[in-house]
Amino acid sequence: MGTRSRIGIQLSDNSILSAYHHWDGYPSWLGKILRTHYTTTEKVSELIDGGDMSSCWTDERWDSETKVQEYGPQYYSQRGEDCPPRLDENLKQFIENGEEYGYIFCNGEWICYNTRSWDDNYGKEETIPTGALAK
Repeated sequence: MGTRSRIGIQLSDNSILSAYHHWDGYPSWLGKILRTHYTTTEKVSELIDGGDMSSCWTDERWDSETKVQEYGPQYYSQRGEDCPPRLDENLKQFIENGEEYGYIFCNGEWICYNTRSWDDNYGKEETIPTGALAK
């Protein structure tokens, strides 16, 4: 079962450009992966520019025969879907996205938000555990 999330970058006008992320969106996995491997505006922008994805950190590709040496994103566009990044005007719009967690890269740091509308902590920041998870 997927833990749906959204990965975004805050732009200079406070809008947020983001992409959907399907698997393992909880802070103890995705939060750690983002903090470990997507640490610059350039890397985050490149990740989001690819659009919606199954996972941002895997060695699997859609044609189950291909294993790659380098880890990276598995985009829906790689299987022929057109799922470009989404632009939200502000944080409120970003949080009201229907996923479970929302991550925003802002001023060189990752912030995680609880975007589970059924949860008492909805809209609040979630802690991303420290430490690396994967190579």
